Amino acid sequence: MDQTAEQVRAEDLDKLGPKLAPVFSELKNDLAWLQVKWAEYRELFGSSPQRIELLNSAAGLFFRILQDTLWEDALLHLCRLTDRPTMRGRDNLTIRALPELLDDEALKVDVSRLVAEAIAKVAFARDWRNRRIGHRDLGIALGSASTPLAAVSRADVSEALSAIHRVVNEIHERLLDSTLSDEVIAPSAGAEALLYVIRDGLEADAARRERIRSGTFTHADLRHEAV
Repeated sequence: MDQTAEQVRAEDLDKLGPKLAPVFSELKNDLAWLQVKWAEYRELFGSSPQRIELLNSAAGLFFRILQDTLWEDALLHLCRLTDRPTMRGRDNLTIRALPELLDDEALKVDVSRLVAEAIAKVAFARDWRNRRIGHRDLGIALGSASTPLAAVSRADVSEALSAIHRVVNEIHERLLDSTLSDEVIAPSAGAEALLYVIRDGLEADAARRERIRSGTFTHADLRHEAV
């Protein structure tokens, strides 16, 4: 039987203790949410040229905006998960806080190493946040910056996400005696479902236009009602 969220939190509290459990539980959930969003992005924009063509045929401008928005959101989320534990007097939910919450010195050393690796993997996203997303660097905007924006690809995002997962999973395996999956279950109402609706809609619209062209249309074919 699958555990409820409350049961999982109670088990984490029992095994991790009151200092580590709340932070670790929230980080685990935050990481899972990023994994879901990134999987949806790849489903739409990183699977095949045919899917891009389908989206462009339906609403090219809208899906370009959505692509850019999801992309920037993924980079910002990577940065948040690897930010400094305290900034301007405020505490952050970040994997960088985890080592100091661990009592096991050997585990603390291993987690610190994995955190450092994750920070390095996310460096490109932090450059984008600082000079393109959170702020708009004038030199970057005008194409005159002495240091170009960090090169980035979907593979870089996936590798950075995996590096963060390794941090969380190290604690999960050592203290909770189980492996934290890095695969997400595709939601039934997610991107793939949308792609089927768009495909069917485009096919239906093409058939409607053909009926109008051939003179075999119905009154319903001529209606253009707002959704």
